[in-house]
Amino acid sequence: MSLLLGVNIDHVATLRQARYSGMLDSPNAEPSPLEAAKDAQEGGADSITVHVRGDRRHMQEQDAFEIRDQIKLPLNFEMGNTPEMLDMVLRLKPDFVCLVPETREEVTTEGGLDVTGLYESLEGTVSKLQPSRSIITYWC
Repeated sequence: MSLLLGVNIDHVATLRQARYSGMLDSPNAEPSPLEAAKDAQEGGADSITVHVRGDRRHMQEQDAFEIRDQIKLPLNFEMGNTPEMLDMVLRLKPDFVCLVPETREEVTTEGGLDVTGLYESLEGTVSKLQPSRSIITYWC
């Protein structure tokens, strides 16, 4: 399996969060990341990318699970290297995992992952992802 046209729908969630922060259960909370994923699928996308950040400022855990359940395209899950995200990804079972740097100060991911400096902790995360064999892991 390879990535061809992957559509990242994180900023659809950014707009929703800006408009409806604290009111996500409202039937008016839009735009919907799930609907954006459906549109991308209908438009010919080969995969969908989501990034649930530790601070949940964009995509929410529920969004990722709804997309996984309702979209039939491969799912690429971007994640910070934390135990919380590792637990989520092992439950979500995406097709791809992209380990990304994440700091609270940045608006969105702003740089590459320091693989050399973080090698030991990354090695632990990757070793926990490897047994599933159905998840392809890489870093950005």
